[in-house]
Amino acid sequence: MKAPYLSVVIPVYNEEEGLAALFARLYPALDDLARELDERYEVIFINDGSRDRSAALLAEQFRARPEVTRVILFNANYGQHAAIMAGFKSVEGKVVVTLDADLQNPPEEIASLVRTLRQGFDYVGTIRRERQDSWFRRTASQAMNRLRQRITRIQMTDQGCMLRAYSRNIVDTINACNELNTFIPALAYTFANHPTEIEVAHEERNAGESKYSLYQLLRLNFDLVTGFSIVPLQMFSLLGFILALISAFFVAFLAVRRLIYGPEAEGLFTLFGIAFFLIGVLLFGIGLLGEYVGRIYQQVRDRPRYLIQAILEAPEER
Repeated sequence: MKAPYLSVVIPVYNEEEGLAALFARLYPALDDLARELDERYEVIFINDGSRDRSAALLAEQFRARPEVTRVILFNANYGQHAAIMAGFKSVEGKVVVTLDADLQNPPEEIASLVRTLRQGFDYVGTIRRERQDSWFRRTASQAMNRLRQRITRIQMTDQGCMLRAYSRNIVDTINACNELNTFIPALAYTFANHPTEIEVAHEERNAGESKYSLYQLLRLNFDLVTGFSIVPLQMFSLLGFILALISAFFVAFLAVRRLIYGPEAEGLFTLFGIAFFLIGVLLFGIGLLGEYVGRIYQQVRDRPRYLIQAILEAPEER
């Protein structure tokens, strides 16, 4: 059988309520695209340790369309990016598209990404048009995008949109990396020779709720910054140098003042305030340094990113 041209990788975590709607829109859109291109496609679902009936629904969909569907079942929850990496390891297509299962990014937009990639680009990022999220989430995302861009120099307008297209050579390069903690879209951007971005539609979540809390979003952005740049360490070193100079001048000023006016206690609380500020800066620096050391610790343990419980696939395709 002819090898698939397009591989669609979809991580799934507790998406029981929305999977039926996803199937109803995804497969017709891909069937139309396959007829247009006269090519085959495959859909790879990765069940990331879901605690609901997601795995059972994915198995049913595999039985319904085994010729184009594969399902990878994790034995536990390892996170979205680990699930995508598992999908990347098993794709067969020349073009790889990642898609969230919550239908916030319409599957019908996959055709636009594939057509753009066929124009000579090797990586197609996306920008959500008329984003259907709360004002706070949009504002926080824009602020983090700007901060990340200044620190890492990675030009992604909308880093939170997982609907993206990758050429096969980019996927193979990502697979060759052994980093345990990484942000796949940013990693792909660093490897791409001809990246681009296009606008895509954005819809309200079909069912369920976001799997990323505010804390998890902050953690994700912190991992992104520390994973692609040492600028935070350099900034902290510069801040420490500046504070050391200020402190030296301040100590000299206090020494001269004591010689002229004698001992005094009126500035005691000012000294306390300065000491507390410096202690806070020091603790922040220790935490920042700990983030980098923690990444090294996780890497040198050399543990697998994930464990696969089972793979559902048609025997004749392998």
